[in-house]
Amino acid sequence: MTYTLQNAVLPLDRDPDLLPLYVDPETWSTIDEEPVRVTNVAQLSNILDRTRARIVAGRRVSFGTYFNAFPASYWQHWTAVRQVRLTVRTTGDATILVYRSNGGGTKQRLDTREVRGDANESSFDLVLDQYSDGGWIWFDVAADRADAMFEGAEWTTEQEPVRAGKASIGITTYNKPDYCVETLTALADSPDALDVIDRVFLIDQGTDLVADQDAFPAVAGRLGETLEVVRQPNLGGSGGFARAMVETLAREGSDFVQLLDDDVRVEPESIRRSVVFGRYASVPTIVGAHMFDLLDRPKLHAWAEVVDDAPFMWRALFQERLPHDFSVANLRQSPLLHMRLDADYNGWWMCLIPTSILREIGLSLPAFIKWDDAEFCVRARDAGYPTVSVPGVALWHVSWLGKDDSIDWQAYFHARNRIVSALLHSRSPQGGTLIRHSRRVDLKHLMMMQYYPVELRHRALRDILSGPEHMRANLATAMPAARAVAKKHPETVIHKDSGVPLRSRRGRQVFKRLKNHQFDSPTGIALRTFTLRTLLSHWFHTPRPENVEKPEVEFGKGDANWWRVPLYDSALVSAADGSGKNIYTRDRALFRRMLVDSWRLHRRLQREWPSLSRRYRRALPDLVSESQWRATFEERS
Repeated sequence: MTYTLQNAVLPLDRDPDLLPLYVDPETWSTIDEEPVRVTNVAQLSNILDRTRARIVAGRRVSFGTYFNAFPASYWQHWTAVRQVRLTVRTTGDATILVYRSNGGGTKQRLDTREVRGDANESSFDLVLDQYSDGGWIWFDVAADRADAMFEGAEWTTEQEPVRAGKASIGITTYNKPDYCVETLTALADSPDALDVIDRVFLIDQGTDLVADQDAFPAVAGRLGETLEVVRQPNLGGSGGFARAMVETLAREGSDFVQLLDDDVRVEPESIRRSVVFGRYASVPTIVGAHMFDLLDRPKLHAWAEVVDDAPFMWRALFQERLPHDFSVANLRQSPLLHMRLDADYNGWWMCLIPTSILREIGLSLPAFIKWDDAEFCVRARDAGYPTVSVPGVALWHVSWLGKDDSIDWQAYFHARNRIVSALLHSRSPQGGTLIRHSRRVDLKHLMMMQYYPVELRHRALRDILSGPEHMRANLATAMPAARAVAKKHPETVIHKDSGVPLRSRRGRQVFKRLKNHQFDSPTGIALRTFTLRTLLSHWFHTPRPENVEKPEVEFGKGDANWWRVPLYDSALVSAADGSGKNIYTRDRALFRRMLVDSWRLHRRLQREWPSLSRRYRRALPDLVSESQWRATFEERS
């Protein structure tokens, strides 16, 4: 029997920005070691449907792209599959060239086949035995003197999967009904994806309901019994995804749950690929997806992510190289993308979890939002179950570049859930450098005159010190309570454009931009001197009255850094999404009180770390148990 591992697909949308992710019909060169386009012959008229394309006479089209190259390294490392067959169907006179790469991105040709006439089917038998460090396999199609047609391609194997079963999809939403209808429509239009789906659980926690959308009845009718809408109060991402886990565990036909965010656009083939990869993984494996920017669609924003144990902080591998723009450099020009990258966790924008793992280690931590995905995957890792972020499995999600959730109500969850996760899983004595790093975060916010996130962070510390019971107790109340605190802090007000521009006394401050994400921030002795001098200045000196009445200076968001803003009494700073401006004003009394509170709370956390860690670890099985989550849902139904 033949099993399809991966289908060659073409974009669902007629969007020229998407073409570099699927096919590469362009000519490239290199100038000063930077890739540049020489010509652009990518015409949407040559994309005929989801699997067919016209290859223009005398042109070559490469399928060595993000969504159509085969990630051989990941299949060799994480599965037992060793024999793969590539089948390419064409019409007309053409040449098919098959290539591979190694972990350094070096290209090597594997085979060449000339085809003539109608209805050609060319098969290439490939062995996965040289891809331990990295590498892809792909093919190009070059037309002869007349146009040729690409009719489709598949990567298949005759090896049976390790496990069978379908996935239930769990979509958690809060007032993003239009996105959800788009996702449901994409699934309904994709029979290949539906073949691996048992149920679609739409967990609607909002007030603007998906079921009330005009387009919902039609798509619900198409999906029929496959779709099930579940209404519940807003329990955050962790509560919504935990509900999807609970519902999936009750399904005999579901061996996986595929978690999806609401504000995304899906590539349905990615859903099918993730389930197939999960079936073939040598041990039960969490299969994660990469994330592209929904508002700048060729840009890859998240790939393999890890948690550094000493500070217990998340990051992407080679974070300094992100985002990667495929409209500037294609897959074949990007050696780093050919390396096998091993992850600690994957964001729950799209993540496949075997139900066998849920039954063994429990469900989501009742964290509401932030760190629930990282904590779960680290917990699974410690139990022997890896997370693999598979290239070619991805969706589009609104990136975090247009927002700064470290200074809004989410600051509470950033702080609390990171520290709780470290109490549960850190291997470093006393949590390593986490407490020191947390103090520094407080200092930066205080120097920046951002008092709201500091109050929320201190609230988080007090809750952590109260013990693990608080997490389930405030699951439904922590978010509205955090948002209510904003009313006490005038810097949280976003001043919208009213036609009369806001102005500062000394005008806008503009700084030279450095390349490659570098900053001109102080380091070493200069950093210590700057911090001490700033803290003493804010402690002893009151702001000048004229700077309280009107902002002293103005900063663009990119220039409003922690080593610049503290030099002034007040500042007008653009909001991250460009929707308006915030006014930050120094408050000496509030600064003093919060600085002392920060020192006291972090000192207590450090002193009580060993006993707190034991308490949280003892409580974990109950916090994440299916029975406790069921009780939570029943209480709030």
